[in-house]
Amino acid sequence: MRRSISDSSLIVSMNPKSPISEVYRILRTKIHFSSKDQELKTLMITSTQTGEGKTTTISNLAVTYAQEGKRVLLIDADMRRPSLHRVFSVPNHQGLSTLLNGQTSVQDSVQETIVSNLSLLPSGPVPANPAELMDSVVMRELLEQLKPEYDVILLDTPSVLSVSDSVIVSALCDGVVMIVASGKVRKDHLKKAKEQLDHVNARMVGIVINKEAR
Repeated sequence: MRRSISDSSLIVSMNPKSPISEVYRILRTKIHFSSKDQELKTLMITSTQTGEGKTTTISNLAVTYAQEGKRVLLIDADMRRPSLHRVFSVPNHQGLSTLLNGQTSVQDSVQETIVSNLSLLPSGPVPANPAELMDSVVMRELLEQLKPEYDVILLDTPSVLSVSDSVIVSALCDGVVMIVASGKVRKDHLKKAKEQLDHVNARMVGIVINKEAR
């Protein structure tokens, strides 16, 4: 059953002709042309710290891919502070955590959204061991199982410097986009986050300067 979108941050769906919506479409295009030598089937969006706009960015980016006609799966891989289920107004009693724990199936966990071509795998209940679940054979097998079903898989993760989850997931993805809040993030923190991703040979697609600090 499709549900309404109640989050005003999903500007691409609510006002697709706005200048901000066009910016997200430009981002989609830049990502595409940054990787002409390799298909970006799985793309992780992260940040150095919380509050930089990564969830808003990945939600709107997912909608732009769906509006292009691609089959899109958005995964809430932030099993510590999940939020995508609220953005798309879907329940979160099962999802990635229950799937990785073997409690539910893909069919029961992935949900449709009101946006055509866009499905959401919410985080599910907060588990006791999110990093261990991410760094598991089951997680790797899950992504391999999902790839043939979708044209694009986008993963929203915790900030890089807060926990190890993002670094683990980055090694499983074809590319990583870092969201940086202008004037908020210290250069040494950004450098440290980049170094952690480089350590696992994550492929950095680009950095998005998102907003002015308040």
